[in-house]
Amino acid sequence: MIKKSIFREYDIRGIVDEELNEQSVKLIGYYLGLEVIKRTVQKPYVVIGYDARTHSPRLFEYLTSGFNKAGVKVLGMGMVATGINYFASYQTFNKIKPNASVMITGSHNPSEYNGFKISVNNTPFFAHDIYKLGDEIIKNQDLKIEDNKQFEKINAKSMYIDFMLKEFSFLKDFKVPFAIDCGNGVANTVLCEILDKLNLNYEGLYCEPDGTFPNHHPDPSEEKNLTDLKKLLEKKAEYGFAYDGDADRIAFLTKKYNVKGDILALLFAKTIPEPIVVGEVKCTQIMYDIINQSGKAIMYKTGHSNLKVKLKEVNAHLAAEVSGHIFFNDRFYGFDDAIYATFRILELIYNGVDINKQIEKLPKTYSTEEIKVQTTEDEKFILIDKIKELLNNPPKDFPKIVDIIDVDGVRINFRHGWGLVRASNTTPVLVTRFESTNEQTAKEYEEQVNRLISLAKDELSSTSN
Repeated sequence: MIKKSIFREYDIRGIVDEELNEQSVKLIGYYLGLEVIKRTVQKPYVVIGYDARTHSPRLFEYLTSGFNKAGVKVLGMGMVATGINYFASYQTFNKIKPNASVMITGSHNPSEYNGFKISVNNTPFFAHDIYKLGDEIIKNQDLKIEDNKQFEKINAKSMYIDFMLKEFSFLKDFKVPFAIDCGNGVANTVLCEILDKLNLNYEGLYCEPDGTFPNHHPDPSEEKNLTDLKKLLEKKAEYGFAYDGDADRIAFLTKKYNVKGDILALLFAKTIPEPIVVGEVKCTQIMYDIINQSGKAIMYKTGHSNLKVKLKEVNAHLAAEVSGHIFFNDRFYGFDDAIYATFRILELIYNGVDINKQIEKLPKTYSTEEIKVQTTEDEKFILIDKIKELLNNPPKDFPKIVDIIDVDGVRINFRHGWGLVRASNTTPVLVTRFESTNEQTAKEYEEQVNRLISLAKDELSSTSN
């Protein structure tokens, strides 16, 4: 029985063998292949890469069989970072221009998970497209697809390395010391080769891809996973870079700061005349306010697929998520690639940007980390609607509301900061975040909004009884 829950907002993801097995993955390849054919006018080709998880090569074979059954030729690139997978979809291989790409990855999920990030015609295949694909697969889940593992091997990694060496040739022999933590993910399918050819002064941690992730979980947004990198910063490195399992998300550290994606976007924007930047609803207000002084900052929905689409729609220079997804449309292709972002950060340092001083010049605010409130898949969006309803007539002691932005959940702007409540598109939680000019006020916003969430839960419970 194929579970509907594996077909998610941004990708297809589940536990291997239990949810992603030979039958379900072959069907995904087959019905996705039919969708690719509908959307292309020339002979259809799909580029496929995979991460370091032990079951990724097996899922590649299942997926390839499905695509072959549909009549879509597979260009296989082996183990790569997600950014290289996206990069390959913009290239030409032996006069073949791919029409679609699939990255087989569980991203930062535990090692028993895997999944598929999909693009068709260099546009994310997500949300309604994925849900519709899931409905079609579930309706035809007994269809049998024979093994057909034939594919054409391509060398996307060498093309990517050549591009990076040309683009960042000015960094050759740059001697500022830094450290990288690949977390045993796929960042080092190319990263160390580029660093070595540029003769850069770095030290590497856990660079060998290993899908069992023996050293720490490959999620650099969790501080506990940065412990070893911080030790190197204390001893000999000036800067540190860490990557998630498929290397589309970056963490950047100085000796003083863990520099989040929204602050990175602000630093990059300062180097671009009249910058246009897309941010998510979790980004600090400082980013929006400062960028709007010289350009335009646009607040949009959380999620890598959402931001990629919005970036192209408004032809922005870049987009960013707090979690470290950075999308460069300036000098690049507009997708999230932590390896490319590494070199854009090194470029800032090379050009004399004192990152610590730049951060210290920003207005002082206090921001909480993401705080998750447990709920259920069935209730999370209903709760957001209930919270919006309650905000029309909030409790008497609720902080004064300046305005409400509802592009993704509710971002409530108060006099001295803001609070966010949004439903996660990937897990059964509400995600909250709070920011103010001081810690006490941020805590007050957190307490008041949590009371509102509890009130919404109570009202929802009473109506369902």
